Amino acid sequence: MKPLNSLEPDEIAVIKGFEGNARLQSRLGEMGALPGIIVRMLKKAPFQGPVEVKIRSYHLSLRFHDAGQILVS
Repeated sequence: MKPLNSLEPDEIAVIKGFEGNARLQSRLGEMGALPGIIVRMLKKAPFQGPVEVKIRSYHLSLRFHDAGQILVS
């Protein structure tokens, strides 16, 4: 398993779990980032800026640090 923010653009993975606090996990779950969901990295901003991923049929922008707390494989 590795963090979501380590994926390269156009790389696809499956969400396996989360690290960090329960509040962030709850918020990510509300946005559709749940274990077992396929996620595709679309864009990464330079200097640890936001990342854009595709989850289900929509695009989601996350802070680099928050994306690092989503574990994928």
